[in-house]
Amino acid sequence: MNVLVVKEEDYLSMVMAECYLLLSRFAAIRAALLIQRWYRQYVARLEMRRRCTWNIFQSIEYAGEQDQIKLYNFFGFLMDHFTPASSERNLISHIFRKNEICRDTEWERYFCYKSIEVTDSYTGPHLTFPMTFCGVSKLVEAFKHKQQLHARYVLQLLGETWRLLRILPNISQVTACNKQITICGDLHGHLEDLLLIFYKNGLPSSEKPYVFNGDFVDRGKNSVEILLILFGFLLVYPNDVHLNRGNHEDHIVNLRYGFTKEVLGKYRVHGKKILKLLQNIFSWLPLATVIDNKVLIVHGGISDTTDLDTIARVDRHKYVSALRPPKLTHDAVNGSKTMNNRNRETRGPVDGRRRVCSLSYQSWAPDHSHDLPRRSLHNASVSSQLKWSVEEELKRRRRLAGFDQSYGELKKSDSDSFTESETTETDEWKQIVDVLWSDPMPQNGCIPNEVRGGGCYWGPDVTEEVLGRNNLQLLIRSHECKQDGYEFCHNRRVLTIFSASNYYEVGSNRGAYIRMGPDLVPHFIQYQASTTCRELTLRQSVGWTESSALRALKEQLFVHKSDLISAFQEFDPNNKGVISLRHWASTTERVLNLGLPWRVLRPQLVSSTQCGMVDYQQWIRELSITEPKLEISDNSILETMYKNHANLETIFRIIDTDHSGLISFKEFHQTWELLSSHLKTEISAKAITDLAQSIDFNKDGSIDINEFMEAFRLVDISAHT
Repeated sequence: MNVLVVKEEDYLSMVMAECYLLLSRFAAIRAALLIQRWYRQYVARLEMRRRCTWNIFQSIEYAGEQDQIKLYNFFGFLMDHFTPASSERNLISHIFRKNEICRDTEWERYFCYKSIEVTDSYTGPHLTFPMTFCGVSKLVEAFKHKQQLHARYVLQLLGETWRLLRILPNISQVTACNKQITICGDLHGHLEDLLLIFYKNGLPSSEKPYVFNGDFVDRGKNSVEILLILFGFLLVYPNDVHLNRGNHEDHIVNLRYGFTKEVLGKYRVHGKKILKLLQNIFSWLPLATVIDNKVLIVHGGISDTTDLDTIARVDRHKYVSALRPPKLTHDAVNGSKTMNNRNRETRGPVDGRRRVCSLSYQSWAPDHSHDLPRRSLHNASVSSQLKWSVEEELKRRRRLAGFDQSYGELKKSDSDSFTESETTETDEWKQIVDVLWSDPMPQNGCIPNEVRGGGCYWGPDVTEEVLGRNNLQLLIRSHECKQDGYEFCHNRRVLTIFSASNYYEVGSNRGAYIRMGPDLVPHFIQYQASTTCRELTLRQSVGWTESSALRALKEQLFVHKSDLISAFQEFDPNNKGVISLRHWASTTERVLNLGLPWRVLRPQLVSSTQCGMVDYQQWIRELSITEPKLEISDNSILETMYKNHANLETIFRIIDTDHSGLISFKEFHQTWELLSSHLKTEISAKAITDLAQSIDFNKDGSIDINEFMEAFRLVDISAHT
């Protein structure tokens, strides 16, 4: 029998090797756990940065929408309370006109394109009518290669679209039987996203129906091209391509967010006529789409008063702009007719975020015992002579129209009531506003959308009630940018779809669209239209978008620097120039009202602190924002302009009635008078004159709107170093 004899030294070596192996395994496991823990923390930090970045972008976006609605409400106030002869009223009256009720022959003459010649030098696509699939395909290819469609064909295409839209119902009925329907959300002028959808999913056809859920225009650079493509496919496949109206299919909103400027820039000769026709076409777009009587598709959402029967029979083209309520009788405006609403909860869905009264439901204001006299701004200095509060009067005017701060059923007063026609028209307008502007919230109830400034916030209980009442199983809406391109809420009964990728900045969000078959189960396809973004790592993508958001936030801080310094000085009684971090964060939020986590953002905004104190004067100087060097007697006018840059451009484009892009010195003064009365602040005539002369570069007595707005654009130095 052979016996294996092992030397003691060899045995010890074997034992030590085993122990070392065991220790190595334990060390490897421990190292793996440490790496996993570190990676999770790393991803969590990136996610926190991404969410902060998202909050910055969204807060600034919604603040802009609030400003738009507040400005338009102010214009409505002028229309209702100033004499028809006043020049200020006349400046803005044209934007409040209802859609002209013209004979078809009159509109046909307006659409006339035959006198416009297509010259031999034109190298873009040529269209023939009736439109064919081949013709629209060529149009898509032409736009892909940056070609522009001739104005003659644009007018002809718009004319054909107008004729078709007029015979379509308010609610389109679609079936998914033996087909897959594709549903797209907001595109906002992002042609590259639409082209990518067509590349991945195929062009619209009778076998591949599409629903485009509004907001085709504004913000992006190719809104015109998107409209022409969608209208082209609508003409070829009227039963398989469906277009819902969004809140940006509104000529008033277009003044602020770029579409008006885009049309006038691309079609300098015929741009005014094109805009007029599009204004009419937008008012004829359907308001909703229903798939197999089970899936409702609207742009914004619903409220606790949403009635699909009312929406189906409303005369939609009367509401050229959803921002303007129907005009009441003189007695109603003066307060002889009131209505009461049932009470609702008043807690908002987003605590701390900047709020204004909702567009269609304003807060109650104390009643006035006297009638408000009609007057002209010419009678005296605007700010000193307006003895009433514009905001209070706006609230009062909405109250007299039958709305208070809460949503609910309109009830007739025991003592007085609206006429039946007035009540019906007001209710119809409210239905349209809710469909175009509303957003979902996690809490039960239905409250004014004070963050966005229009429509409502509705909760899961409202979703269940409205869907149950109409025997529906799903609500698909758009209207809100989502980081992944889509998002479920309300127990998966509400689905948001957003198709414009890189909406705020390259890498900020994915786009998505829905495929839905006969089972009515949504399937999502996500994408990034930017090749640059696809090449970035997660860290690079977050860093890129974070830098862009911080630049935008620094601009907001810079334009409010005077207000910030004054507010900081309340906590600096000894004038040492420093305040605590807590006071810095709370004061910054109080001034900007953006609802942001300022203490979390402090490391990105404040370079250094000592013992929890912030040197706020140095911090303001370190914002790295440059402004134009101009010799102006009153520098406060510059800060006023920076704060209200978008409002100022909106007023400019309203006053520029001939869409020439030029306004006279007199119109420039009138613009500032309107803005100062809207802001309830004094701006001296000398300061306005100095400003006008400083930017009249060729000294011809007129001001180019685009050059003026570009000359006063703030620049972040750190972004260029």
